Amino acid sequence: MMTGFLSPAETTALILSLQVSAVAVAAALPFAVLMALLVARHRFPGAGVVDAVVHLPLVLPPVAVGYLLLVVFGGRGPVGAWLWEMFGIRFVFSWTGAALASALITFPLQVRAIRLALEATDAGLGEAARTLGAGWWDRLCTITLPLALPGIVSGAITAFAASLGEFGAIITFVSNIPGETQTLPLAIYAALQAPGGEVVAARLCIVSIVLALVFVTAGNLVARRLWR
Repeated sequence: MMTGFLSPAETTALILSLQVSAVAVAAALPFAVLMALLVARHRFPGAGVVDAVVHLPLVLPPVAVGYLLLVVFGGRGPVGAWLWEMFGIRFVFSWTGAALASALITFPLQVRAIRLALEATDAGLGEAARTLGAGWWDRLCTITLPLALPGIVSGAITAFAASLGEFGAIITFVSNIPGETQTLPLAIYAALQAPGGEVVAARLCIVSIVLALVFVTAGNLVARRLWR
């Protein structure tokens, strides 16, 4: 029985997608800021290698990323087994695992947006503040982060929109479990596997397109306003 435009199962997939994306972006954002500060403001041996590793999830097949997560964070993986034994934390076959996969896939998008914002600002402002006695933390909070705010916001919104469409890494790492790990892309895939599921798949595709347009447009508008 339909409730509005989406059925209860489809609504659950939509809510789960929003939840997974929000947690993924929030968890990855502090690390993205630190990484962007490192590669944008510091020169050190191996910086090119670090930059390449950060952007690796963008060029690797998402299924490969999911497989690597399964090897490391699976029930028998070195990190996964340790987390379960010590803290009772399990990522595999859980929505938190879907958030972890989405965070890893979209992490480079946040780093790149923040890095570009940092590189577009005048580094001399921080140096001037340092000569006037401002410490590293003061310069970070009052100069660096405010100037990088357009990139931070734009990167977070773009990563959120991209996370809503993540499929390969999630289905490989946490499977396709309705109500637990079945996000919108996985629900579309499941609908296409069922007889007569084309209507459901089309409906979910419309929702995905609308969400993508809303968040990408919002990201551009917010970034422009913050730059002004």
